[in-house]
Amino acid sequence: MCGIVGLVDLQGRFGAESLRRWCQDMRDTMVHRGPDDAGLWLSPDGRVAFGQRRLSILDTSPAGHQPMLSPAGGAITFNGEIYNFPSLRAELEGKGNAFRSHCDTEVLLAGLDGEGEGFLDRVDGMYAFAHWDGRSGRLLLARDRFGEKPLYTYCSGGLFAFASELSAFSRLPSFDNRVGRDAIAHYLCFQYVPAPASIYQAAGKLPPGTCVEVAADGSLRTVWRWRFRSSDLPHAKAPLGEMADALEDILLRSVRDRLISDVPLGAFLSGGVDSSTVVAMVTKRLNRSIRTFSIGFEGAGDSEHEDARAMARHLGTEHADEILRPASLPEMVRSMGAILDEPNGDSSIVPTWFLSRLARRSVTVALSGDGGDEMFGGYGRYFSTLTDTRASRPNWSPGSAYYSTRILFLTEPDFDVLFGATPPSLAATLADLRGGIDADPRPLMNRLRDADAGHYLPGAVLAKVDRMSMQHSLEVRSPLLGNEVAAFAAALAEDQCWDGVAGKRVLKEVARRYIPADWIDRPKRGFGLPMREWAEGVAMAAAEELTAPGCRLAEWLGQDALNAYMERQRRQPLLYHLWALMIMETWLRSHSARPA
Repeated sequence: MCGIVGLVDLQGRFGAESLRRWCQDMRDTMVHRGPDDAGLWLSPDGRVAFGQRRLSILDTSPAGHQPMLSPAGGAITFNGEIYNFPSLRAELEGKGNAFRSHCDTEVLLAGLDGEGEGFLDRVDGMYAFAHWDGRSGRLLLARDRFGEKPLYTYCSGGLFAFASELSAFSRLPSFDNRVGRDAIAHYLCFQYVPAPASIYQAAGKLPPGTCVEVAADGSLRTVWRWRFRSSDLPHAKAPLGEMADALEDILLRSVRDRLISDVPLGAFLSGGVDSSTVVAMVTKRLNRSIRTFSIGFEGAGDSEHEDARAMARHLGTEHADEILRPASLPEMVRSMGAILDEPNGDSSIVPTWFLSRLARRSVTVALSGDGGDEMFGGYGRYFSTLTDTRASRPNWSPGSAYYSTRILFLTEPDFDVLFGATPPSLAATLADLRGGIDADPRPLMNRLRDADAGHYLPGAVLAKVDRMSMQHSLEVRSPLLGNEVAAFAAALAEDQCWDGVAGKRVLKEVARRYIPADWIDRPKRGFGLPMREWAEGVAMAAAEELTAPGCRLAEWLGQDALNAYMERQRRQPLLYHLWALMIMETWLRSHSARPA
């Protein structure tokens, strides 16, 4: 797990020493992503530079140093883990490749040298990387299937750059720090800026499941793409128990592969089905002891920490937790806005930051249950939309019903107040998302799972986990997003996900083999801040900064619009809206940004 950066001098204008200096400056903005080692490489012609900060997980010896070079003239800077690297290594050795290290990076480098982007079809992992082919001068950039690892790009004045974090670009000469109203509108709508855009007008991010070739002019051409696409089956063809047998075997392999580590490993444990099933596989089937970690909220009725403690006792783990207190909320908002390299309005960034800090005191790697709701159909908003289909209403459509307050933060009426109208680019994004659901003939549950796997999962969930965990140099692995698990989930029929009452049917059938039934059937709890009981007064007080002199967001939206919106909030507070606005305000105050 690492932080990666790189530069390409597209026109040969800057020289090797400038590239070296800028690349090193970019690299060292991300020491938190890789505190164990640092590396820098320049191509023989001095026009390509790679940098890397290393968090040593596999083969912690100098043999795993990056950027890594190959005898074939390839170079790679790599962030992530390839979980099936032992089998890939054996396959490559059978073709005559020799290896000098025991790390997955060398296996990926050899595979890309030999097969190019086609090698990614067989890679099971989370990753972002840049690969330079010294023979052809070809530069590839890639991001894993679900977007667990980030990769940003920037091109200006004949200089192409990439980095794990946007903040690295601020070290480049004449960095274009303009932020457009469209980006702010997308953030306020979704709680993140969807790929391929970023909060900065001149920077972008690689979409998940994409490998691109960087052309001579800095443009990107997609050469490999993967998307989660579920089946067209409304009804199951196999009994639930038979499907659970198959899933149990697949999950066991996925969990086992993610236990490979040369450093201490633990797990996040919330007490819910997803994380509990993952930990149960470790302790009950693989017979491994493991440390588990959870976070709670003082005075909140829906805090999960008591459930997590009970589950830890049931599974026999060594457990630790930490309880957060509401008085610290204003300072949390300010610190989170400053920490984030790109705004993320998901309130669970706070407990995720503290959970990662807690875990890192004992381990360097943590397993999580992320992806279970998207893969197996677990969100209440899915069930609400599916239930809506039973009622006959004029002009109703599933796309509009789903992309409403069920998943969006701010909606069209809010933009009427803050922007005067919904910005055309946001309106187009919403039309595409809603239309994609409406026009698709497959079962509705599967359409909704696909929409979230491609949009919400990488944009909100995985981005939050990556940014907050890497602040503490902690690697988080998600067994429920393994290749084989995803292929199984994609093949599920609608009624294997939801029976009209409960969701995640096949996954829960597996969980029943490890977890008491009354735990499995409890209502789902979220991991975000418990706004209603925990934060209302504090949030309203902190949000008053949006109407105070010096408000930065007013430079984009206008103070009159913000005043009008806050007047509505005082009458009827929508605390998650306030949270998103406060994160945006504190981000603008702590980052280099000016209106486009």
